[in-house]
Amino acid sequence: MSKRVAVVSGGIGGLGTEICKSLADAGRTVIAADLGTRPERVEEFMREVEGRDVRFEALDVADFQACAALVEKVKAEHGSLDILVNAAGITRDTTLRKMDRVQWEAVLNVNLDGVFNLCRHSVDGMAERGFGRVVNISSVNGQTGQFGQTNYSAAKAGMHGFTMALAREVARKGVTVNSVSPGYCETALVMAMPEEIRNGIVDKVPVGRLGRPDEIARTVTFLTADDAGFITGANIPVNGGLFMSF
Repeated sequence: MSKRVAVVSGGIGGLGTEICKSLADAGRTVIAADLGTRPERVEEFMREVEGRDVRFEALDVADFQACAALVEKVKAEHGSLDILVNAAGITRDTTLRKMDRVQWEAVLNVNLDGVFNLCRHSVDGMAERGFGRVVNISSVNGQTGQFGQTNYSAAKAGMHGFTMALAREVARKGVTVNSVSPGYCETALVMAMPEEIRNGIVDKVPVGRLGRPDEIARTVTFLTADDAGFITGANIPVNGGLFMSF
């Protein structure tokens, strides 16, 4: 059997990079799809994954046609697209009373529309071949809400409903669709927070620390395994017990 082929959107981000590495270490061919506007970050990413079967493709997940073109390119070059991990995401944090339409639409376009755009062009091929794995990276804030994140929380909560609905549609076709909801992890975004705010978050986490990106990646790799076919429509919280604290 040829190697499974995976596309990871947001693949050069903090979580995305670890997901790409973990999938490659599990024997997958991995395409990291992300904006090509930061060539220095792309170069750094390629050094981080050196020696693994990982490559980079520029993609704006908010562009429906660009997503279609990427999926067709992957199938033309590799024969199939077997695994899709939707990890692309942005924040535009502010309270709803101060939020403008641009901030709302920017987050929804990437965090939720991007999931639709890639899934819409990927699942037919998966269903036709009788195998597919889709994992959507959500957030604990999609479960609990978060002050100043009505846009982000709405997108991540919407991802759960999308996941369950699509899982029902393709369950008999050998395709599973699940979501993973990370808590606060040691990513550049979280580490850039003021220390007192970050410490306040850690104080609420029952295990007493931030998560590591590789802990999220391990969960994604588990859900995308060939023998994980009986898990679908699920949301896996990976948050150190934070959800219990609310």
